[in-house]
Amino acid sequence: MTDRTLFLASHRMGGPRMGGFTLIELMIAVVIVAIIAAIALPAYTQQTQKARRAEARNALLDIAGREERFLSVANAYSQLPTDVGYAGAAWPLNSSNGYYSITVTAPAGANPPSFTITATAIGTQANDAQCASFTVDQTGAQTALNSAAALNSATCWGV
Repeated sequence: MTDRTLFLASHRMGGPRMGGFTLIELMIAVVIVAIIAAIALPAYTQQTQKARRAEARNALLDIAGREERFLSVANAYSQLPTDVGYAGAAWPLNSSNGYYSITVTAPAGANPPSFTITATAIGTQANDAQCASFTVDQTGAQTALNSAAALNSATCWGV
């Protein structure tokens, strides 16, 4: 027998198997990937939302500090973003990455002077049901509301 005859004979009789995946093996791999994705994607989304909350807190505390500096010069809190170093004619303005809309309310002629700064989640961050809005006022009181308008300051501000 020649080498070619031996090769053909071994294939017909269950000889060496060609490499590759069977359909069952491929389907098992797809199911495993789907399960991992179903668990990982919601966890990733939740952690991303949680990380973005720092943007709202930082923006509010930055503006509050700027309002305090403005008060020391003008004896009143500002109602205009330009007075505290932000470009824009009026509030609301978007936060640095655009995940929050920020408004400042500073009643003119209030005695004593006061302000309330609010950051409301917008865009993809609006899906963050735990921390829909953050607020800080002239006393430094930090509050937050969830999407049902219930107080959730401990979770959102970490206090």
